[in-house]
Amino acid sequence: MTNAARALLLAFPALSIALPAQPIPAAREIDTAVAGVMKHTGSNGMAVAVIDGGTVTYVRSFGIRNQAGDPLTTDTVMYGASLTKTLFAYIVMQQVDRGHIRLDTPLAQDLDKPLPAYGPDPVFPDKYGPYKDFAADPRWMNITPRMCLDHSTGLNNFWFIEPDQKLRIHFDPGTSYSYSGEGFILLQFVIEHGRAAQGLGVDTGELAAPVFDRLGMKRTSLTWRNGQDPNVADGWDDHGRPQPHDKRSKIRMAGSMNTTIADFSKFTAALVRGDGLSPESRAEMTKCSLHIATPHQFPPFLPDLPAAEQRRDLCAGLGVVVFDGPQGHGFYKGGHDGQTANTMVCLEQSRRCVLILSNDVRSEAGFAYLVRLILGETGVPYGWEYGDSAGKS
Repeated sequence: MTNAARALLLAFPALSIALPAQPIPAAREIDTAVAGVMKHTGSNGMAVAVIDGGTVTYVRSFGIRNQAGDPLTTDTVMYGASLTKTLFAYIVMQQVDRGHIRLDTPLAQDLDKPLPAYGPDPVFPDKYGPYKDFAADPRWMNITPRMCLDHSTGLNNFWFIEPDQKLRIHFDPGTSYSYSGEGFILLQFVIEHGRAAQGLGVDTGELAAPVFDRLGMKRTSLTWRNGQDPNVADGWDDHGRPQPHDKRSKIRMAGSMNTTIADFSKFTAALVRGDGLSPESRAEMTKCSLHIATPHQFPPFLPDLPAAEQRRDLCAGLGVVVFDGPQGHGFYKGGHDGQTANTMVCLEQSRRCVLILSNDVRSEAGFAYLVRLILGETGVPYGWEYGDSAGKS
């Protein structure tokens, strides 16, 4: 987050719109608040949805979707970024319900040969991860699906950001938190290449399709559909420079999803209700799977804070981060790249959520303010996520 964004986060409480008590503010109040955030941040486009009692009650879009000035609409295809991880965790838990995946059984037991023997593929070098790099480190055999979903594999965010571009395990799996898209890609690999006798060996796109169909997410996809979506959002970076839409041609469950505010609000509502999962699997997603003791989410591999300074309620769930605040237990997930800023915050007891998708990364500076305005004080740990204390809500 830029210094300008941090300053804006601090400035928003001084805006004239009062923080809400219950109930959720009227639509016109939310509209006015979003307009204020866009003005103060310079953002070109935002889309906002509100879920109340597990029902989508508000879906609006604001601004433009591209440099030509075409309007951002509620069915504009936007980049989902790391919100993909929450969708993937939901899909994985469906496979847990079907008995195809066991959360705490090592991935090694689901494969026909050792992981280092799988690649890279000599013809398609990016088809498999660089798992040959595990050959000298047997700790890969201890990694479980839970560790992939709660960011405790010990892997870097992605293998290619290692100085020597070698995949390595930085700490004993399951012992600490460090954000890792690579862990999600590893679990995707095992699902797609695991033993058919166990119900694995299935393309993750095929597992996602019934979710999209059941929820009516007609414009959501896990890859770029070239030429099939005329209403697509390009974006703007933190300097206000236009950027083209991310065009990922391969499914990567760490962050390849394209979606709309109308579509993903349906998924968010289903998730907070628990639709599509057994009560046990739904509870697994949003319980404290691993306590988070680091001062911030990034950079990876930060040392733990002293025990007295740790936030005791801050935990990794499965595909989400969980917390306890003034309104009880909640969970949230962000999604970010150079031109994308997304957030999803949900409160369990009231089944209330705010979902924000933006094609302008500068919008991020106003997220804490908007979430607080709509939901009231929640305790969502934006300060931990963004690397400062200004974004706490």
